[in-house]
This record gives sequence, C-alpha cells and structure tokens, in this order.
Amino acid sequence: MPTLNDIRSTFLNYFADQGHEIVPSSPLVPRNDPTLMFTNSGMVQFKNLFTGVEHRDYKRATTAQKCVRAGGKHNDLDNVGYTARHHTFFEMLGNFSFGDYFKEQAIPFAWELITKELEIPKDRLLVTVYHTDDQAADIWKKIGVPEDRIIRIATSDNFWMMGPTGPCGPCTEIFFDHGDKYWGGPPGTPEEDGDRFVEIWNLVFMQYEQFEDGTRRELAAQSIDTGMGIERVAALLQGTNDNYGTDLMRALIEASAHASSTDPDGPGKTHHRVIADHLRSTSFLIADGVMPSNDGRGYVLRRIMRRAMRHAHLLGSKDPMMHRLVPSLVQQMGSAYPELGRAQALIEETLKLEETRFKQTLDRGLKLLDEELTALDDAAPLPGETAFKLYDTYGFPLDLTQDALREKGRSVDTEGFDSAMEAQKAKARAAWAGSGEAADAGIWFDLVETHGATEFLGYDTEEAEGQILALVRDGAAVDSLAEGESGWLVTNQTPFYGEAGGQVGDSGTVRHLEQAGDTARVTDTKRMAGGRLFAHQVTVESGSFASGVAVHLEVDHGRRSAIRANHSATHLLHEALRRALGDHVAQRGSLNAADRLRFDFSHGKALSAGELRQVEEDVNAYIRQNTPVETRIMTPDDARGIGAQALFGEKYGDEVRVVSMGFERGSGKGGDGATYSIELCGGTHVRQTGDIGLCVVLGDSASSAGVRRVEALTGKAAIDHLAAQSARLGEIASELKASEAEVPARVRALLDERKALTNEVAQLRRELAMAGGSGSPAAEAREINGISFVAQVLSGVTGKDLPALIDEHKSRLGSGAVLLIADAGGKAAVAAGVTADATDTVSAVDLVKAAVAELGGKGGGGRPDMAQGGGRDTANAEQAIKAAEAILEGKA
Repeated sequence: MPTLNDIRSTFLNYFADQGHEIVPSSPLVPRNDPTLMFTNSGMVQFKNLFTGVEHRDYKRATTAQKCVRAGGKHNDLDNVGYTARHHTFFEMLGNFSFGDYFKEQAIPFAWELITKELEIPKDRLLVTVYHTDDQAADIWKKIGVPEDRIIRIATSDNFWMMGPTGPCGPCTEIFFDHGDKYWGGPPGTPEEDGDRFVEIWNLVFMQYEQFEDGTRRELAAQSIDTGMGIERVAALLQGTNDNYGTDLMRALIEASAHASSTDPDGPGKTHHRVIADHLRSTSFLIADGVMPSNDGRGYVLRRIMRRAMRHAHLLGSKDPMMHRLVPSLVQQMGSAYPELGRAQALIEETLKLEETRFKQTLDRGLKLLDEELTALDDAAPLPGETAFKLYDTYGFPLDLTQDALREKGRSVDTEGFDSAMEAQKAKARAAWAGSGEAADAGIWFDLVETHGATEFLGYDTEEAEGQILALVRDGAAVDSLAEGESGWLVTNQTPFYGEAGGQVGDSGTVRHLEQAGDTARVTDTKRMAGGRLFAHQVTVESGSFASGVAVHLEVDHGRRSAIRANHSATHLLHEALRRALGDHVAQRGSLNAADRLRFDFSHGKALSAGELRQVEEDVNAYIRQNTPVETRIMTPDDARGIGAQALFGEKYGDEVRVVSMGFERGSGKGGDGATYSIELCGGTHVRQTGDIGLCVVLGDSASSAGVRRVEALTGKAAIDHLAAQSARLGEIASELKASEAEVPARVRALLDERKALTNEVAQLRRELAMAGGSGSPAAEAREINGISFVAQVLSGVTGKDLPALIDEHKSRLGSGAVLLIADAGGKAAVAAGVTADATDTVSAVDLVKAAVAELGGKGGGGRPDMAQGGGRDTANAEQAIKAAEAILEGKA
C-alpha cells in the first residue's frame, strides 16, 4: 500500500522523467497576487508566466504545492472535521506547461500516471469535459476511455477563468468510483454531491483570453494547469473513502489520541480529526512567517489555532497539547517540506504560548455560553449580542461559537452579531482587508524581459559605471528626465543596494559621464519584478538624463557604512538572543538603517535587565574579536547543513549567500573553532566585526503577540549616545559635588534624607495641629448625646496627615468621636474617627458623609471607626461640624 509520501514522489518523478522541472512549493503567503490571502492552488506561483509578463528558463514544471483554504471566499473551515474531504491545509500535485504542450499530451500524461504508475483500475475511473470541447473528448476516447464514461458538463464546473478577464479555458476532470456501498451519483446528476464519485484530478486547458466585452480569442501560447489532490488519491489507494483514514492523517490522529489519553475512534473522533488538520495548517503557516494576531493572515491563523485548541479542551486536555504534536508532523512531512524541521522550535513555542493564553479565557467563555443557552428555548438561536460578547471579551471568533453550538444542534443569530459588531465598532478587523504584498507592475517585468536583470556590484564596491536602460515616471517609461523632475532610473549594473531583508535601500548620486555637471540625487533604491530589477528613485538636480547614456553611480559612503555596521550587529544580536533565551528565538522582522537597528524576534515575555546586559556583552565581545566577516555562495540545503539560520517564510533560490562571523570564545581566531553566527543573508556587511565599533542595546518592547523588539545603536551613534549619558552624569556629579562613581550613593542618600525630612515635617504639622498651633485652635471635647466629640478645622496639614491625627485624638479621648476638616491646597479634606466602644452607636462613615455634603462634596467612605472624604473648600466648615453634631444628636 503506497504511503502519501510515496505518492508524492511517484508523481514528481514521473513528470521529471517527462522533461518537467521539479519546482519547490511556494510559500503559503503569495508573493505575486495581492488578492489572495493564502496560496490555494499550484498555479499561484506561476500566475505571471501564464499571463505572459514573466518568463523562466523552463517551459514544463511540476510541483507538490502546500495550500491553505481558511479565509476569504476559499474558506472550508466550518466543514473541517465533520466531512471526509474538507481541510484547511492540503497538498496539490500539479504539472504545468507554459506554451509548450497542450491537450494532446496533458491528457495521456494524466492517464498513464494514474493507471500505470499508481495502478488505479481503469474501470473505476470516469471523466468530465466541457460540453463543447470535442477535442478533449476525442483524446479520451483515443486512449481507451469508453464513451459512456465521458460526461459532458455545460456549467462553469468545467470551464476555468483566472478572473473576469484574462486567460481561461475548458477543464477535464477525472473521477474515481468508490463503489455502490457509498451513496451518490456521477457528476452532472442530482446525486453528484455524494461520496461515491470523487474528483481526484482537474486539468485546465488555458486556451483563450477573455475580454471585458465578453469576447474571447485563442491565446498564442496555450498552456496547461493541473491539480491532483494527494489526500484524495492516497485515500483511494489505501482502500478508504475518507481522507482522514490515510496513513499521514491517521498518524496525526493517533498522536492526538496519545497526547490526550483518549480513543482515536471513540466519542472524540471528530475532535481528533479537527486537531490533525489544524495542526498542519497552523504549523505550515508559522513556518512560512505568519504569526497569530488580530487582523489579516495572523487573525485567520489564530482562528484555526483556537478552534483546534477548543477541540483539545473537549477531549479533556487540561494542559497545552498542540505543541506536543509537532514532532509527529515533522516526522511525517519534514522530508518533503524541510522548512517544518527548521521552524520546529518556533512552531512549538508559538502553539504553547497561544494555547496557554487561550485556556485562561476558554472556561469563562464556555460557561457564559452555557448560561445563555440555559435561558433560551431549545430551538432558539444564540443572540448575536451574546456571540459578539464571546468574541469581543473572550476572543471567541464567531465560527468557534458556531462550531461549539453545532454539537448541540443550535445556531447563532449572525445578523445580530453583525449589528453588534457595527454598533460597538469592534476592534478586531475582518479576516482579510486587502493586506498582502502588491503585485509587481507589468512595466518592470517588461523591462526585465527586454534588458535582463540588474547586476548588483555593491558587495565589493560602492561606486561603478553603468548604462541607463530605462527611465520610469508615473508608472510609465519615458525617454528622459529633466532638471527638477523625479522618477526611477534603471541601469544594467549598480553598486546601490535595493531595499530587502530589513536593510534599507541606498542613497547617493548619479553623474552623467559625457555631460559634466549633470547630476541626479538618489533618495532610495527598490527591487522590482520579483527582485530582479534594481530601480533608483532619483531627482535630477542639474542637466538631464536619457536612456542609453553612460553614468557614474556612487553610493553615500558614510550612510552605507553605518547601515553595514547595523546589519552585521543584527546578526550577532540574533545569535546572542538565541544563546541567552533559547532555540525558539527566530527573526520576525528587522530594520537596518543608517541611524539605528531594530530586531523583532519570537519570544513570549519581556527580557530582564540581566538578559539584556548579557546579550549586549556577548555582541560586544564578538565585535572586539575583530574577526573577518566571511560570505559564501552555496545551495540552501548545504547552508542549512552547516547550521545557517534562515528567515522563516522566505523563499530562496538555487544558490544562497551565507554570512559567517565570529568564533566561539576560547577557540581563537585561527579558524579552528566553531563559527558563532551563520545566516543566509543577501545584505551588505562590514569586512571585520571590529568595524562595527560598539553596540549599545537600548532596551526591548513588545512588537506583537509572542514577538519582542530590541533596538540598538552601533558605531558613532552608540558613542554619541554614551557621550550624552556621560555628560548628563557629569552634570549631576558637579551639582552634587561628588565624583561620578559616588553619584549613585549620593542620590540614595539624598532620597533617604528627603524621606526623613518629609516624615519629620509631617510629624511637626501634626504636633502643631494637636497643640493648636499653625493657626488652628486647640480642640476641646464636647459631650453630645452621651458621646464625647472633638471637631477641629485645621490649616497647614494635608489630607494624608488626617488619619494619624484622628488616631491621636481617639487615644486622648479614650471614648468618643472625632471630626477633622483641613484646607488641603484649596480643597477640603475631611476625616472622622470613632473609638471601638462607640461604633455601635455612631459610624465614622455617617459623620464624614454629613460633613462632606455641607462642603460641596459627594460621598465619602471607609470603616465605622475611620472614614474620609473631600469637598470643594472649607468655607462652610462650621456648617459641616453642625451637620456631624446632628448625626450624634440623632436628628439627621
């Protein structure tokens, strides 16, 4: 019985033997289509090849493409776990032709692979074709498919379109008949949605171009785009109609059952299926650079994670469980997708952190849900306001609430939910709000096709000559740029670094080689057309520039040097953080500018002062080593084999640039020791670590959930920062008439002295008040309704002094009540006290409330023996005292 891994290898090797390039899966975050949240089919990475704006050095390709459908219009989340074939993550096997072969070869390829390589019985297969596609139908007949097993479909199910306009064409689909033990009919019948006949492969013939007026014309280069669902094929080859019964999914289900100590096929069967599916999608998304957040792709990831975590909770798992399943996933899929193994520590850390946080709110949210359901009729839907409260307060996405209610046979008032969301202007944004990388403009691809890619010379030089290939202004090519005009300038080669990998683009000057004095200022440099073209953003300061002329390009040397220092320091910082905090630390973003560096990394809590100090010390130790910064070109696999750190989610080519710096301390500088920092990086760096000069870590802060941000300075900026700190310390030392070393002790002594003086002043104020000094008449006790009562209006004391004065009066009285009113900075402060033996007769709270009301205040409170309050001023102090006396007399 072939495993899923066997099927993948068989597919790719078959098409490789037929002259196809095996192209690695593209990341789940599309690089060339801003309309997609996630890569959802094999053709996504080839979109520009199909439209003709991009060309590669192969015309045939085959892939095993990882896909996610959990947001936007391609959203299968609600059905996952409850059906046999719905997934959030799936693999699409495909073969592609870019103007090379067409139907005559594509159909036989599919038939031979399915019936000979995979040995699927021919008599269990049937096919569909678009109703007017006689050519495809004839090809199927020619290779031996009986006419009664060729079904013509007149709907869009068998006609594919990239969009309202653009490439399109008919499809042919291959179905497998699982037998009459399953209900369902063949495609095109009313029973087609049953489980008997299952589509396993779709071949799209990109034959036409659709125009806005509805007309079509045949493409000059007709192409092929196919997709075979590996899970469905694995199911039929392994004798099941259920994708969750395949070897890979079964292994993950059993891992879930083991971790939760439950039966994989028992009452928790659905829970295990959800967990197995969501484990794949969450792990692959994290490996491709997506982190849980409250919007965009990160929000969809969080929804998937929390749905899986709720099902783990329903299995009885008391502790975070999902992260413990990651090794099983890596074991099953790590060989085909090595990014899983490279990101394993990060995936585990992210899942554990998210599940720990979610468990803190899950119980409370589910309790609220149960309480609300108890108060409703059995058939009544959950009110939208309650669903929104679960979302807004407890972090329950709507579909999570719906999933919980599905098991109870209940629904949610979604209209009410939407109304509550709008009314309260919910903080969480929609799962997809158009975020993503902008598609490259067609003009840049045109320029690449015409002139070729830009050759970057900036690793070895900061000035060079080049020829202007094109000038672009306002999105269109122009012949020239005149003085005062701005635009983009493209040359055949350049020393200017285009913004990438966190490193900002270079600035500098461009000078005309033939017209002395003609100069342009370069304010930024960007990479276009998938990084193949370097475009200089320029403003012409004098003269003019035209296509075809030779120019001298010179980078701003001082700015580049500062950027290089910050970028190299970032590498040392990354490794120092890994050593200090653990292997889960991975880069989540960076900025390497001229004036500072910023590094975002995966970590769940703030760094302590000791950890920051250790990291800073380690970075500077390797700067002082002054070892050479070495770069090598190697394959990605070889680079990772020597321990190179890669940016998760980044797609690398056949060759990568590996930057190494520093030797483990104690190993010497002779090269015989282990290298300290090894990273895949295309940026510019210093030649020796000592060129960085110095690194000062300014501190760390939260960047997003599970991501911390460290900011630092290097070189002259770091020296200037320390000089400023030293100058401030010198000023303080001068004021204290002490040495700089003595400043901390002097400051502590001054603070202690200030505290003692403050206490002494407060004590003196209290003593003056008790003695009748400082303008306050001495207090005399009066008896009211059998209770000794002291009332006094004070000045020169604060509200904070009153409790201590109350205690002294109570001590002198022995038994009775006290009311004190103080002028506290223009406002009235009031306090009352009652001795313990009298609290059954009168409450200090009542005395304060009565007095406060006369002083223009409200409320007041405390205990029966001590209470406080305040008013606008002390103008009505006598009336306040009389109000308190009325309480004692029992008149109030």
